[in-house]
Amino acid sequence: MSRKPRDNSGERSGLMLVNKEAGITSHDAIDIFRRRARMRRVGHTGTLDPMATGLLVLCLGKATRLQSYLMATEKVYEGTIRFGWATDSYDATGAKVGDEVELMLTAEQVEAALPAFTGQIDQVPPSYSAKKVDGVRSYELARKGEATVLEARSVTVKEFTLVGLEWPRARFRVRCSPGTYVRSLAHDLGAALGVPAHLESLVRTATGSLSVADAMSTVAMREAEPEAIFAEPHFRTMSQIALPIPSVMIDRMQERKLNNGQNLILKPDAEVAEGAQVAMHLIEGDLVAICTVVRVLRADGGPVELQPKVVLA
Repeated sequence: MSRKPRDNSGERSGLMLVNKEAGITSHDAIDIFRRRARMRRVGHTGTLDPMATGLLVLCLGKATRLQSYLMATEKVYEGTIRFGWATDSYDATGAKVGDEVELMLTAEQVEAALPAFTGQIDQVPPSYSAKKVDGVRSYELARKGEATVLEARSVTVKEFTLVGLEWPRARFRVRCSPGTYVRSLAHDLGAALGVPAHLESLVRTATGSLSVADAMSTVAMREAEPEAIFAEPHFRTMSQIALPIPSVMIDRMQERKLNNGQNLILKPDAEVAEGAQVAMHLIEGDLVAICTVVRVLRADGGPVELQPKVVLA
């Protein structure tokens, strides 16, 4: 069981929804938040490239221990693909590579190519990425002229739709698993159509059930006071965090047992299998622990034994 002493420092815990502006790194955005909110314990659920804008979800205080669960949620993006030439980084920040192609495509031609990039696919990350090669970031090698072809990895693209086409630009929407490189989708789509392409712009509009519409912009945050930052809808308390796993309501006595490392026997609302993770919420709403199902006492939705894995006391 992963457990830490109770935090009595008064530090806030929860999620902060940030709308990152273009031209800064995700770590720059986190630094802006730290300075304005006067917080130290801050994590994130997936970075954005400097050229990209949109939703950056920050985990604060006790919620930093939920990062791995929140990082597993699907992401939604909208953006623009520029046809005509490819770049070494697969986006607009890179250097042009290869010849320019002036062939014009119709919306029907572009749409016909999209199904090949949906479902579970093997995707090769760009050389300009944070993937490591023998312990070195791939982008560091690429900057030194030592770019290497990275190994393909399996990702899931649940949706890749054409929103509009004003040649040579195609507007799109993607809903995908974490770890998907939208830059690679743009590059590979161009290669499949015989017209090289790169990602011109990108906005992350959602992470799981969290939306950029509720986020505070980094521009506004630079001038904001803590009381404005820690306000709805961009700040979510521990009681407002919905993890992508089943949940169970418990009382204070059951919470004390979890805090002491004891297992609980409960009947979840939905059937769960052995090994499944379950979020434990107090009746008042606060998320207080993550448990693992170590034993199913009766099949077909019967009681199960839950062992504490992460206790947020």
